[in-house]
Amino acid sequence: MKVLAIDTSNFTLGVALVDGSQVIGEYTTNLKKNHSVRVMPAIETLLKDCDTAPKELTKIVVAQGPGSYTGVRIGVTIAKTLAWTLQIPLSGVSSLEVLAANGRHFNGLVSPLFDARRGQVYTGLYEMENNLLKTVLEDCNILSSEWAIRLKEYNRPILFVGQDVTIHRDAITEALGDLAVFAPIQSFNSRPSELAFIGLNKAEEDIHQFVPNYIRMAEAEAKWLEQQGK
Repeated sequence: MKVLAIDTSNFTLGVALVDGSQVIGEYTTNLKKNHSVRVMPAIETLLKDCDTAPKELTKIVVAQGPGSYTGVRIGVTIAKTLAWTLQIPLSGVSSLEVLAANGRHFNGLVSPLFDARRGQVYTGLYEMENNLLKTVLEDCNILSSEWAIRLKEYNRPILFVGQDVTIHRDAITEALGDLAVFAPIQSFNSRPSELAFIGLNKAEEDIHQFVPNYIRMAEAEAKWLEQQGK
């Protein structure tokens, strides 16, 4: 079963090709560049280097957010187009869940996070059980200070992972003290191969109904609705 995974939900652009239990190829960059002009060439290069034709793919897996609104839309749109064109299944995975997989060897809880500005983060709480990620708290958009206070109730070591962790480190440490553990820089970026393996166990989506998970509305949309009195 050859699975193509696509993640453009943040600065990290990642594509991977997995066949059964083997990672055939993986491509990752962490650049502030336009994913819309880079992701298809990345996919084409990956498949070519792995001697795989598009018709050989059996499933598409995509990181469906949260993250950059534009980045999430790009990845989901391309994934839907490929799945529809090739007539193969499509599965979506939380971008936070993919990042949480970087903490698979940590003996405790894992809180992946992306900065959401104004002291807020996109985050969730996960735990590895039998080599599978278990969701402890659903993904949400919350002030990092409030999130840290909520996590203190667990009274367990918590690994914070993601390249935006440094922005919120002080607020987290103030609330959790020694319970807060910060992942090394090598674990900051999501891996598309992790996305592929997580997606193997996800249900197939209705391609036409499948949409990004932004968690919150874009600021422009929220303001427009406010102006309409809704």
